[in-house]
Parts: sequence; C-alpha cells; structure tokens
Amino acid sequence: MTTGQTSIVSEAKAAAAKMRDWRRHLHQYPELSFQEHDTAAFVCEKLKELGNVAIETGVAKTGVVGTISSGSGPVIALRADMDALPIDEINEHEYRSKRKGVMHACGHDAHTAILLGVATIFSNLFKQGKVTGTVRLIFQPAEEDTDHEGLSGASRMIQEGALDHVETILALHVCPWQPPGVIQVNDGFSMANVDVFQAKIIGEGGHGGYPHLTKDPIWMLGAILPSFYGLISRRTSPLETAAASIGKIHTGTASNIIPQEVEITGTIRTYSPDTREKLGREVENVFKIAESLGGRYSFTLEKGEPALKNDPRINSLLTKVAKDLYPDMKVVKAPFGMGGEDFGYMTEKVPGSMFFLGCALEDGKNRDLHTNIFDIDEQCLEIGASILTETAIRLLAGKIDC
Repeated sequence: MTTGQTSIVSEAKAAAAKMRDWRRHLHQYPELSFQEHDTAAFVCEKLKELGNVAIETGVAKTGVVGTISSGSGPVIALRADMDALPIDEINEHEYRSKRKGVMHACGHDAHTAILLGVATIFSNLFKQGKVTGTVRLIFQPAEEDTDHEGLSGASRMIQEGALDHVETILALHVCPWQPPGVIQVNDGFSMANVDVFQAKIIGEGGHGGYPHLTKDPIWMLGAILPSFYGLISRRTSPLETAAASIGKIHTGTASNIIPQEVEITGTIRTYSPDTREKLGREVENVFKIAESLGGRYSFTLEKGEPALKNDPRINSLLTKVAKDLYPDMKVVKAPFGMGGEDFGYMTEKVPGSMFFLGCALEDGKNRDLHTNIFDIDEQCLEIGASILTETAIRLLAGKIDC
C-alpha cells in the first residue's frame, strides 16, 4: 500500500463514526420512492458543510447532485440510491425505523452514508490540490419504484442531465451474504432485465352447476400453467440465465359462479437482450392456448430496468484497488442474482461498474435484502468509502489499465 493509499484508508477510518451516525439517522427516517424530501435535505446539509461542493437539488424530483471540480480533467460520477421500502421493521436496535410501514431494507441508507463519506474525503483532497478533474456525486431517488410514466429515479436523472459529460460511473451495493472484508464483482451482465406482464384469459361465465354451458377461463388457466412453467426448461437454452414467475391470479366472486375472466400478473427475468425478447414472446404464446379452448386472451408486457452490465476494465481496477488497500480482502467473482437494479440504465449510458460490499452481521440470522430484519455490520461503511474513493482517484488520473 502506497502512502497515498494509506491516507485514503485513514481518511475513511476518520470518517467512519460520521458515516455510522449518518446511516443510523437515515435508517430512522426512511422515505419511499420519489418521496425522499427529508433525505435530500439531509444530504444537502452535509454537502454544504464541506464548503466546496456545487449542489443541484430537485433532480428527478427529489434527487441531489453534488459536484467537486478543479475545472479541468475527467468527469467521474459516483452514485448512491436513497429510497426505502414499504416494509414494517421488526428489529429492536435503537435506530430502527420511526416510520411505520417504511424501512431501509435494502441498504440505501448505507449507500447514501458511504457516498457522503466519499464526498468528505474528496472535499479535503480538492482543497489540498491533490486531485484534478471533476467528481460528480449522484444521490438518486426511486431505485425501488417508478413514477406515473414508468420511469425510475435513474431514468429520470439521466433525462435531466445527471450523466452529461460523465466518462465513468461507479456504485456499490451492500451484500448480506458476504461478511465485511469480502467484495463480489462480476463482468458483463450481473443483475437481471426486469419485465412485468399482465394477461387476461377471457371466457364466458355462468352457473357453477352448468359448466358445460360456459367457457370456463379457470379451466383454461389449468391448461396454460404447465406450459408457462415449462418455458425455462424447454423453450430457453440451459446456457441462458432466465426466470419467469406468476405472482398474482385474480378471478371470481362466489363459489357457484364461473367467472368471465381470469387476470394474471407475473415477472420475467433475464440477462441477455436476445433472451429477454425471446422469452417475452414465448410467454405471450402460452396464453394463446386459451384460443384453442374456446376463449380469448389479452397480454401486455412492461419492460423495466435493463440488466446491469459491468465494464470488465473497471472491475479489474476495482479489484486491484480493493487488494491494494486491503491486502487480505477476498474477491468473489460471481453474478449478483436475478434481482433488478436501475443502475443498469446508467451503465447503458456510460462505462461503469457496481460491486457488492460484504456487510453480513455474525449473529446467525438471515438478514437478507428486502426482509423486515435486514441490517448491516457497519464496518463495511469505511471499506466501501475507501474503495470508491481510491478507484475514482485512479480514474481521474487516467489509470484505467491495471
């Protein structure tokens, strides 16, 4: 580890207590997507205290963009998401959510605190003239949900210029299946395309005692379901990453009435663009079975965030930085799973990468993402801040090749 690298680790360690306090404050006051007004105000307050950050508010409604610049050199962006989830927390720690039915169950409080820590370190470095270029700090709303036009916070921020002139973008996500001192990286597609479908099977309802006089859509559904659940094993290559699930079926009003229609809602998850297109068509084809049974169908597919695609060269740099800063760091190379991440919109726009940051508590409990007992080992805060800062420093210096 060089003297400069030692300094970054030391600065992150010095900011660790603040990052912990910031994270705990944000955890107590979570806000849902596009409602992060208090969170945005808190972020602005902390950025203003640094004295050399240009702050833009109201980006994508509740987003904040902070810029620290020497006026010349590359533009490197770092992104943290800020929104929480509609979950009732059951943890008993003193900083548990004070807002019933809302919880930071995906670690966005930690992401925001880490990026504030990065801002603090870079503020000092720019004041001391140790770096040149521009660092753009993107505090993004609404990673977990979309607005009335179906756009997430990342989409909105891109539309409103948050990535203009940016050359590279970095992000992290806390990872409850790895302990502190471990990071997980993956080249290329690393999280899923997320698409939602809504279908109707339309028949002719009637009396439950005279089913032969109806065209029963529930009976038609019974024929459709095996074909739907066979799509992954029989219509998708085993070499492709894909999942298709039905999450909601709604029909009927009484035990003796055969309904007119059945409504079905589900999700399609894929990695590659080709598989995304093919599987969407295959799911619709399954519902066409209703026509052969005397019914009709309707089908709509709403495309959500694209698969997160990580740049291999940036991953290589992230990995080298992590090992340089923390020689005992364990690097796991594996995809992150079939969850969605709207950071994928940003890495479609500019080269970028997200890594997963080990945060598991050693308490024997499965504190997974999106659960009501999610929590983190706060040692990860300073580790995440160090890796993001040092990686950005090397990118500002043009040291992309490892």
